[in-house]
Amino acid sequence: MLGYIWQYFYASFLRYWLKWVIRHVTGKCELQRICSGYKPGAIRTTKAEYSLQMSKNKVLRGALQTNQDNLEQCVDQILQEKNVKPQKDTMFKERLHICLLQITGYRSLYTSVEELRKEVFNTNKSEHEAMLLKLWDLLMPTVKLESRVTKQWGDIGFQGDDPKTDFRGMGMLGLINLVFFSESYTEEARQVLSHANHPKLGYSYAIVGINLTEMAYSLLKSGALKSHFYNTVLGKPELQHFHQLYCYLAYEFDKFWVAEGPESIMQFNHYREKFHSKVKMQLQDPNVCLTLTLP
Repeated sequence: MLGYIWQYFYASFLRYWLKWVIRHVTGKCELQRICSGYKPGAIRTTKAEYSLQMSKNKVLRGALQTNQDNLEQCVDQILQEKNVKPQKDTMFKERLHICLLQITGYRSLYTSVEELRKEVFNTNKSEHEAMLLKLWDLLMPTVKLESRVTKQWGDIGFQGDDPKTDFRGMGMLGLINLVFFSESYTEEARQVLSHANHPKLGYSYAIVGINLTEMAYSLLKSGALKSHFYNTVLGKPELQHFHQLYCYLAYEFDKFWVAEGPESIMQFNHYREKFHSKVKMQLQDPNVCLTLTLP
């Protein structure tokens, strides 16, 4: 209870007066001090984001919801509101612009990911069918698919004769992630598939892949991936950056699964949550970079 009272008192009263005193001592507003005092990345951007969220100024708070086409104008308005002279702090405008690109870009990325998640796999769309067949060809280049609906799909980890039913939870996002990993890291994807088909330690490659898509999506939605993207993308994060994160999860989960050596696939949920907790712990590090590094 005392913690909540202190937090309210600090946010509502004390913080404002501390900022006022420090501004008069240093001659710089809080955003200037953040942009000059921290290197590019998550620490700088998250502090700038918090400063904007907590501001009593509508222009500054509104910057978090700015359309990216209006970012330049938004930055100019902030400089005017905070009475910052660009000629006296030559790097501030550029640094703040990058912070806002990352902040608004994260929100935009979530919107794009959500759209793909809601897009249903449609057998009447040739591009959907072509992508599914491409996944097979990437993973099983020496084996011909006998027909579109076949038990062969089980060889790459789908549950039934027609994979379309397995995409219901994550929509096209699940398929796009599977194809992206298989196309960008073909040898590694085939290696992971071989582990998945192990007679004792095996798991359903495609189903687990879609499950990892859900993990990545949930982390993105909760905001847990902000530090990762703020550290790895010094600008607007795009869909390809989300797909790259998926590749990291797919590769690292396979390593984790093999190292743990579960007795049965029936223990999947336990090890899935254990891996999830490991990833969330990594994301608490402000310097986190979940990038796939190969030996």
